[in-house]
Amino acid sequence: MLIGEVARRSGVSARMLRHYESLGLVRPSGRTGSGYREYSGEDVRRIFHIESLRAVGLSLREIGRALDDPGFTPADLVDDLIRRTRERIAAETELLIRLDRVHATDPAAWEDVLQVLALLRALGSTSAGTRQRAALASVDEVPVEALAQAALGEGDPYVAGALRWALSRSGGGGAALLAEGLGSPVAAVRERAVRALAEMPGREAATLLRDALVSPDAVVRGRAALALGARGEAAAIPVLVDMIVAGSNDTDAADALSVLAGDDTAADRIASLLVGRIGDGTTGQPARGRLTQALAGIPGATASRALADLVGDADRAVALTAAYLLRLRGDG
Repeated sequence: MLIGEVARRSGVSARMLRHYESLGLVRPSGRTGSGYREYSGEDVRRIFHIESLRAVGLSLREIGRALDDPGFTPADLVDDLIRRTRERIAAETELLIRLDRVHATDPAAWEDVLQVLALLRALGSTSAGTRQRAALASVDEVPVEALAQAALGEGDPYVAGALRWALSRSGGGGAALLAEGLGSPVAAVRERAVRALAEMPGREAATLLRDALVSPDAVVRGRAALALGARGEAAAIPVLVDMIVAGSNDTDAADALSVLAGDDTAADRIASLLVGRIGDGTTGQPARGRLTQALAGIPGATASRALADLVGDADRAVALTAAYLLRLRGDG
């Protein structure tokens, strides 16, 4: 079969067939009397084999090894193909995400497109300084979803702070990505998500923080409670009391409770919760001491009566703390 016929039947151009021959991939088995290349049936099968391997992503060099090297194992080849395919998909996915984010900024000129792309690349830089400068750029220039994604993955505390600052001025965008971060299997990502939400204003962030109060992650619950306490949200009170018992940011939790005890009803509720945990037989001595100290910041008669009762507590440290706090309040 002459080269023109092979090209017609195989779909491989005569020029490419000559290129394959120059690389030693396939050589015509014979020549006609006039010197034209003549391919055998076996040659044509090898051409189809080459095209099949090209279709799955092999280079011509790899195809040559696969066809001629008896020690070349298909398993190793497939493993390499899988790795390279995943890398290509990841790169193309990242490009698509970047293009979507550029499109979301509604660029009016090519300069705007290039500026956004440069900032997006900077957010993924290996240099912490470069990432921080990108985070501190105008919020109008950096898509908020990119800021949120960067905040979830940022390990440098200074860059993370800059990203949270930028998100807090973004008008509440990016909350959906941060919500996904709250459910991440990685503890560090969950903490970054709740810290970012804690600094974001708006109803959507507050709703997500309230949802985080029931998170199985104690760190997430605690940071959400502190943020909501600062916003005057009474829903945070039970978690804040739990934090005092656990000794986790207990001073900040006690301060938040004192802020929330702004009226008689709230003050009595908080004092009753603290007293209930003090009287719980499962509460250990250090926790009882912290709970007693927390009563100092709670105004009202309920807290004063509780402290007066605790002056006679069997635990001398609790009794002395209660007596001291009563004197400070002018109640004893």
